[in-house]
Amino acid sequence: MVKAQNSQDGPAAPLWVRRPEVLHRVAYSVAALVFTGQIVAVLLRGSDWPTALSVLLAGGGVALSWWKPWAGLVVTSAASFAVTAVGHDPLSVWMMAVLVLFSVTLRGKQPLAGTGIVAAFFLGAFMTVGGFRGGAVVGAAALFSAMAGGATGAALRIHRDHWWTLEERAESAIATREIEATRRVTEERLRIARDLHDVIGHQVAMLSLHLGAAEIGLPEHAESSRQALVSARSSARTVVAETQRILVLLRLGDDVSDDGEALRPTPALSGLEGLVASFESIGLDIRPSIDIPAGFVEPSVGVTVYRVVQEALTNAYRHGEGTATVDVRERDGRICVTVENRVGHSPRGSDSGSGLGLVGMRERVESSSGRLTIDSHDGRFRVHAEFSPLGAVVR
Repeated sequence: MVKAQNSQDGPAAPLWVRRPEVLHRVAYSVAALVFTGQIVAVLLRGSDWPTALSVLLAGGGVALSWWKPWAGLVVTSAASFAVTAVGHDPLSVWMMAVLVLFSVTLRGKQPLAGTGIVAAFFLGAFMTVGGFRGGAVVGAAALFSAMAGGATGAALRIHRDHWWTLEERAESAIATREIEATRRVTEERLRIARDLHDVIGHQVAMLSLHLGAAEIGLPEHAESSRQALVSARSSARTVVAETQRILVLLRLGDDVSDDGEALRPTPALSGLEGLVASFESIGLDIRPSIDIPAGFVEPSVGVTVYRVVQEALTNAYRHGEGTATVDVRERDGRICVTVENRVGHSPRGSDSGSGLGLVGMRERVESSSGRLTIDSHDGRFRVHAEFSPLGAVVR
């Protein structure tokens, strides 16, 4: 049975709402007291065995209703016939039947059916074996006591369910509010990341270009100025690299503590050999050819080259077979990256991939003003990307 919990944003639920079994136990405790009192009265009066048997029948019906509500209600109500037939006052039996009816309807059973059963037995005993003893007042009391028991149990159950519904709605509203707050924070984080990438990254790249132009235009004897410009360009490259790390932090958000990706060093061209070795260690056959002059590539472009090779090798491992070739070199003043492998017949492992890796690869290349070509021909899958070392637009 569901139990209502205290709401932190509203009043606490009553005890009988939080602990529905309390009312059941109270009803059965009262019925037990009535039964005990009636048995004591039978013994003190020295009543005959039919009277004692009829009272025991009513008590047995009360006990049965704890496990079998409908069966117990019928037995307890039917005991009114036996008590009335032996000439005993049926009031105590009526009380036990009404208390059982209250418990039955509080459990969610049909109140009209339960009330109809009890009223039918009460009035039937009153009008047949009772011979209308007591007149219309007794008959009305029998009818309205049955109606009161069923109506009270049903009303309390409805009130309890209504309270639970309100609490569930309140909890749902709080959860929705938290989800909405998290969504807005995530949107703002991504907006900041886009602004950093679009504005700061572009401006720093332009600054580096102008510093390079100024360095070329210096006279031969201005060595101190040349050194200052070299330091400024180095600082600009550091700003780009740190901006990339900030973007990773902003995009990962709460997941940073789980995988630590944002705390790892920024990938660079110098890490390509280690990347190739990591894929070879898991069984991918790779034929690498990496030839890039030291200091030739801006750090931001180096990160993109690293990620393109990483995603292409991941694709080759999952979907390819045989040897994968990796070629990264400088050609006509550009960085050319080519990863090629033979297409396999079935994906390796249980994860066949979502296809979003290639989409992310294209977005990353375009963000570095590069050009990406992905094609499949004669059973070979080929990824080719070209970049300007300084992140300028590749035409």
